[in-house]
Amino acid sequence: MDLKTLALVSLALTATTLGVSGCSVGMAMHGKESPNLGLVRVGSTRGEVEMVMGAPVESVSTDGGGRIDTYEYEVGNDPSAGRAIGHGVMDVLTLGLWEVVGTPIEGFQGTRYRALIDYGADDRVVKILPPGNANKTVN
Repeated sequence: MDLKTLALVSLALTATTLGVSGCSVGMAMHGKESPNLGLVRVGSTRGEVEMVMGAPVESVSTDGGGRIDTYEYEVGNDPSAGRAIGHGVMDVLTLGLWEVVGTPIEGFQGTRYRALIDYGADDRVVKILPPGNANKTVN
């Protein structure tokens, strides 16, 4: 194989790989950080909790002026350059066929949980109910 043909094959292979490697590589690079649950404790304000957990998905008022908020969060889908590089290498080695395997693998990363937080009338955490598994895997 002459140098010209080798360069053309190499260019075509690179273009093909770049065209299909976006799924698993991109998903690995753009995961969602796990929340720092150690910052959520009894006595925290609603604002402090929402900085860590985000906005509640459900809120129910309680007798006495408080409320119970339900938060959803994901653990185990942190962005990972290592996973992205691994997927990229496999894409190159398999001429892009790895995407058939790599994309579903990335799609099942992480587990979603629900936490119930009981706030008093002063918008401070009174009680944190244990997390429950909302979905086995995040889709």
